Amino acid sequence: MYGSHSGPMTRAATGIGAALLLAGCSSSDGDGGGGKDGPAAVDQQPERGDPYWVNPDGNAARQVAAYVRDGDEANAALIRRIAEQPVGEWIGPDDPRGATQDFTEAAENADRDALLVLYNIPHRDCGQFSRGGAADGDAYRTWLESVAQGIGDRRATVILEPDALLHLVDGCTPREFHEERYDLLRGAVQRLKQQPNATVYVDAGNAGWQTPDALDEPLRRAGIAGADGFAVNVSNFRTTEDSTDFGKRLSAKVGGKPFVIDTSRNGNGPYEGGDPAETWCNPPGRALGEPPTTDTGDELVDAYLWVKRPGESDGDCKGGPKAGDWYPEYALDLARATK
Repeated sequence: MYGSHSGPMTRAATGIGAALLLAGCSSSDGDGGGGKDGPAAVDQQPERGDPYWVNPDGNAARQVAAYVRDGDEANAALIRRIAEQPVGEWIGPDDPRGATQDFTEAAENADRDALLVLYNIPHRDCGQFSRGGAADGDAYRTWLESVAQGIGDRRATVILEPDALLHLVDGCTPREFHEERYDLLRGAVQRLKQQPNATVYVDAGNAGWQTPDALDEPLRRAGIAGADGFAVNVSNFRTTEDSTDFGKRLSAKVGGKPFVIDTSRNGNGPYEGGDPAETWCNPPGRALGEPPTTDTGDELVDAYLWVKRPGESDGDCKGGPKAGDWYPEYALDLARATK
């Protein structure tokens, strides 16, 4: 809802360099997969400005391999704009310890930081395209413990539960679940920060959803004091300029905490026409935003990140597949529209 998110991932193999297949990722012989020749090789970005790990077996890399195999160099070049950048690895309910360990070990092996998105809060997404999550609070705490153990002492930046806080503020989540959710978010911050090299950002929505005045107290209740900061614009399309202004106004209300901005698809800003649902669900005419980097030139903006994986669907709207599935036509549109 309001920018639906990548679906949870499934662990398909173990060990550094193993195939890290994601939920919704095509099989080796399906459309958009890497095929029998495997995924296309992608290099890590220079560490100084972009310390995050590029997954050599992500959906975009597999799509590049498929285009290369078919001799379609033009489309392969377009999708490389996505495949060569680090993107968030969304951790869902399946084998959280093993999946998290695989990603963090692969990142460590490349001398990079893993970028993880935890997305398993009970009553997730208010029953919309990305509905699901843990069965209850106890199940979530057990799952979170597995995630923390999977991170271990490796370097990981964690985006905590997109939409979870905002769906409390806007009333989408039924009131009887509010206290439990605040407790779960606060407890997640505390548990994750026990890992010596984990950096945690609590999701705080986007510049077009709620005002900073509506968010500062909820963020405090969700444990922002113990977190490294907060995240804005996850899976949304608000410009970096608007997101920076929004983040700075919110930061001033929560003790000067820094923040990160999801720039994955904000190159053309938000979609303003047509059905209101099109503003967040696979909106047409969007473009990739600033590449991921920690060199933002602003002391309050810790990083520009691609939290939402560009080219993965927001939901089964306007011809797209279910939320989190690879959507090659949309990926091509994003790349073509990028200046």
